[in-house]
Amino acid sequence: MPEEKVKPNHVGLIMDGNRRWARERNLPTLDGHLAGYEKIRQAPEWFFSRGVKILSVFAFSTENWNRSQEEVNYLMKLLKKAIDEEIEEINKKGYKILISGKIDELPGDLPESCQEAINKTKNNSKGILNICLNYGGRAELVDAIKKMVKNKIKAEQVHEGLIKKYLYNSELPDPDIIVRTSGEQRLSGFELWQSAYSELFFMEKYWPEFEESDVDLILEEYASRKRRFGN
Repeated sequence: MPEEKVKPNHVGLIMDGNRRWARERNLPTLDGHLAGYEKIRQAPEWFFSRGVKILSVFAFSTENWNRSQEEVNYLMKLLKKAIDEEIEEINKKGYKILISGKIDELPGDLPESCQEAINKTKNNSKGILNICLNYGGRAELVDAIKKMVKNKIKAEQVHEGLIKKYLYNSELPDPDIIVRTSGEQRLSGFELWQSAYSELFFMEKYWPEFEESDVDLILEEYASRKRRFGN
């Protein structure tokens, strides 16, 4: 009987390259985001059906507000559509939704939509989709420190486990592997604390080009790595 390959429990996904994908095809930038949205509708199923338990996706960073107003407005509408329209299907499949980031600072009724998605799926257990929305790794650490100060934590009480407890969705284990599409080789603030020992995998293709077979490629790559955690 062949030896079972080790699989990642938690995959982080930096979905990059929507705009470049559109430009190279002489399409409006917004078309790239729409194509990227179609892929994220499919990706959780691809990962969860192969034994991955948690998928964290970088949907919108705290730095993305610096883009044009037109693009930001479009992305917010797309996010609202994704959360409102996909929630029933996600719930039917038994996936649990978590949202990490400064949710309260999102425009309109997006914060309420986010909370409703979290509440509706909280008892599901067939996979966790953690959406990093209005998220930044530094912002997460700043928020954690602020909460610790507010709770009057003394310097001698601070340790790694305590800091983790104050992070967004602190019950999640760290990502085993973080994948970024589009050829860029950096984390751009994604899960800064949690990624200390994550394997990193950079793919040349743009996010709208991502296919189901790429999930197998990621799992093969992970199985080939030797994780030593500093030992």
